[in-house]
Parts: sequence; structure tokens; C-alpha cells
Amino acid sequence: MRFYWLRDVEHPRYSGSYDDEHKWSLPGIHCPTCGAIWSDGSDTYPSVDLSDFPEQEKYAARLEEDYAEFERLRELVRPLAPAGVHLGPGTHFGPMVGAARGEFGPLCLHNPWTLLIRPEPLERLTSEGVRGLKGYRAKFRFRKKNPPELLELELLPHGHVHPDCLPVDRRPPCSRCGRLGLSLPEEPILDATTLPAGLDLFRMGDFMTMIIATERFVDAVRRLGYEEDILFRELPLR
Repeated sequence: MRFYWLRDVEHPRYSGSYDDEHKWSLPGIHCPTCGAIWSDGSDTYPSVDLSDFPEQEKYAARLEEDYAEFERLRELVRPLAPAGVHLGPGTHFGPMVGAARGEFGPLCLHNPWTLLIRPEPLERLTSEGVRGLKGYRAKFRFRKKNPPELLELELLPHGHVHPDCLPVDRRPPCSRCGRLGLSLPEEPILDATTLPAGLDLFRMGDFMTMIIATERFVDAVRRLGYEEDILFRELPLR
């Protein structure tokens, strides 16, 4: 099986763009162990609805200096999240909200870590045998009549890059907050033993801005003519 990194094109055919916001999120943190102040907004679960949470106002973009409070908020929401996910600082929940403009194609990779899809392409890709695609309606505001329906694909984190593409003198992740403190490798190599067997689209578990697709997904997208605004960069395995 071949694996591909989804990248945007330099000159997209479609003009669609939007404000990248979600209704709720875990706060950023100041880690008492490693001292880092950080938040990662690329990890997103639009299936998680916090509408009935009594403390939903605390799930907003902010910095939480009390790490124990961050842990409490994370554990409150964990039962609603997909099983086994990390839920790091800045994890987003709920639908995308905000303003959108322009024309959208079948697939939209407006930023490297978020993939939007129209309903019909989602149905056709699923009927082609692509596994694990789950789309959730984005609640965008358009200034035009008959705006398009756009779905955000919920991409679960799986797999790791191979140690051979990382610095040899790297430090281990923080024992408290899990921060890697590493930049994305210029030439990523995937660790074949860690990649999922039942998903055709996912994000990397250690570099979650990377959306990875199997050749099954790529072949279906190309066959259906949906690849106009997306590049597929094949990555080596080791």
C-alpha cells in the first residue's frame, strides 16, 4: 500500500476560502514541567457537541495557567471524543463557524490540516470503497443566495514518522504535556509499522498538520476527477 501527503496547489482553480474557527476548544497551556506555552489547533473533532455542557464557556480559545484545570476540562470532554485520541492543548470541537466566500470545488484544502468536502463527492468516494470518511456540516455564513453545503472531514490521528527523518539529538516528549518540540521534517518518512489498516484518510499522530491518504483514496479521487486543487505527494515507508 502506498501513502500520500495531501498538499495544496500553488494556483487553485476554485476561489473558496473561509475563517478557520470552531465553536469550542481546549485552552492552551503553560506546562509546569517543560515550561512551554503552547496550543495545537490542528487536532479537530467536529463530532463532539458541547452544547449541553454546564461549563461550555470554558472551552474557548484562551491560555490556562493552571495545568490541573486544563486536565479537568480535558477529562470532562473525553467521553464524547473518539476513543484513544490524545486531546492536547488547543484541540477543537464542534462545527466550523465563521464567514466563507468564493466558489468551492468537490474537495477544499484551504489550510494543510483541514479537508472540506461537498456531500455528493463524499457519497461517491464512499461508494467507491474509500474507508473511514465521516463528514460534519460546517456552519459558514455566505453573502450569496443558495450557498454550498460543506462538510468537514473528521480525521483521526494515527501513525508516526520514522525516527530516521528526525534529529538524532532530539529530546523525548514532555512527560507531562506530551509536547514534542520538533519541526516538521522537510523529507518525511513514514513508520510503516504504525500506520492504520482500516482507514484511507487520517492525520499523523505526531505531526497532526499532515493529512495522509492511502492509494485507495488517491486512486478514487483521481478517477472521479476531484483532484484539481490538491496535490498528492507520495511518502517513503521504512
